[in-house]
This record gives sequence, structure tokens and C-alpha cells, in this order.
Amino acid sequence: MGAIERMTITMPTELAEAVRQTVAGGEYASTSEVVREALRDWTRNRDAERRDLDALRAAIKAGLDSGPGIPADQVFAELRTRYATKT
Repeated sequence: MGAIERMTITMPTELAEAVRQTVAGGEYASTSEVVREALRDWTRNRDAERRDLDALRAAIKAGLDSGPGIPADQVFAELRTRYATKT
């Protein structure tokens, strides 16, 4: 983990009480452990969101780079014609 730095945080009373109860219940040894785990989860979620956003941007770029689009009305008209003749 590297060097340890002390920080002071402020949170709503209800959240602080939930953290204290979690420690008192034995799930964690200290409030610092609760906060560290929450920050690790937040970091993982943030990284996943960034990967998803990058993938979305790549998909949009691939779509834009694939050439000109076809108007939706034209596509649906062609589909209706195609499926009308198959029944």
C-alpha cells in the first residue's frame, strides 16, 4: 500500500453510526478499515465505469467510421416489403 497518510473526513451522523455499528459488530477492526474498503469499492466501480465509457466511445467511433448511415424510414420500408412478400 505504501506510505500511510492520516485524513479527517466528515459524514452524516447516520452514516457515521452505521460505520461504528459495523465495527462494534466485529465485521471490521476499525473505522479506517471500513473507509478503506469503501474507497477500494469506489475505485473499482469508477474504473469499470471508465472502461465501459471507453468501450462505448470506441463503438460510436466504429459506427461513425463505418460509412454513411441509412435513414430509418428507408430501412423499415425495406424490411416491411421483404417480410410482406415472405408471408
